Amino acid sequence: MYKSSLRPLLFRFDPEWVHHFTFKTLKKIGKTSAFRSYVRKEFQVVDPRLEREVFGLKFKNPVGLAAGFDKDAKLFQELSDLGFGFIEIGTVTPKSQPGNEKKRLFRLKEDSAIINRMGFNNDGVEAAVERLKKNKNVLVGGNIGKNKITPNENAVDDYKICFEALYDYVNYFVVNVSSPNTPNLRELQDKEPLTNLLNTLQSLNAEKPKQKPILLKIAPDLTESQLLDIIDIVKETKIAGIIATNTTISREDLQSENKNETGGLSGKPLKNRSTEVIRFLSEKSNKAFPIIGVGGIHSADDALEKLEAGASLVQLYTGFIYEGPGLIKKINQAILARSTK
Repeated sequence: MYKSSLRPLLFRFDPEWVHHFTFKTLKKIGKTSAFRSYVRKEFQVVDPRLEREVFGLKFKNPVGLAAGFDKDAKLFQELSDLGFGFIEIGTVTPKSQPGNEKKRLFRLKEDSAIINRMGFNNDGVEAAVERLKKNKNVLVGGNIGKNKITPNENAVDDYKICFEALYDYVNYFVVNVSSPNTPNLRELQDKEPLTNLLNTLQSLNAEKPKQKPILLKIAPDLTESQLLDIIDIVKETKIAGIIATNTTISREDLQSENKNETGGLSGKPLKNRSTEVIRFLSEKSNKAFPIIGVGGIHSADDALEKLEAGASLVQLYTGFIYEGPGLIKKINQAILARSTK
């Protein structure tokens, strides 16, 4: 029904408008217990064989929602009802910021892809905290970044502010230095500044009564040499794991009219490169740390491919938009089917 009826209707309108319209609609109808009961019955797959324990956390299933969809923690409860095993909110920054000028979100229908140059638009970390205080047993990750106006030499301070503010309200953290939409942000992926940033956050973490897992989200555009540096950095800083991958700046083999728009590309064109990065990190590190696989998952087979390449968990974003909430159920059913073989 989603792909045949609802998606064609929604895809007639501006994608950012559709996003906000969908949020408002789900928030409104999600207040009715009958609707939430229907959604859970329709989409959730509950089975102990789906449970995973990764970096000390217990996930009810390995299919999560990637950061960027629920930036401000406005809909994590309702999205969890659709069958996700975990929800990653953000990217949040210390202060609210509007992001880049519109239009900044583009569908590439022929490629089953999206280009975005949102620019960390969000209400600020404190607004997210107020919403997360109402969390009812949803496993939540907090994806953190720096404000656009903060120079790179002061970026560590922004990440510290977000870490401290979110510490009591998220289950794990993700350090985002790989978005292509904040000027010079990707320079923080270089070995020295990245090691300093992660060590600083780990020092804060060590002071807490209970340490929270800290993960690093990396770009798919890193070279093999840079990926080997990432493995060294994980070992040195002792962070919990990696999310592979963020959006790409590559535009190879695209067919759509909007293919040359500036921003990060997500969706089917990213699938193979994301899997290559997962497999490389897993093999070269000898599976030394968990990896969350994200990028181009539009089918159950795509998710299984990521898991077989070395991912412990997977996340959806663009595939969720193109394929609908039924994709979550299909992936979990496929994982169960594979476990019985």
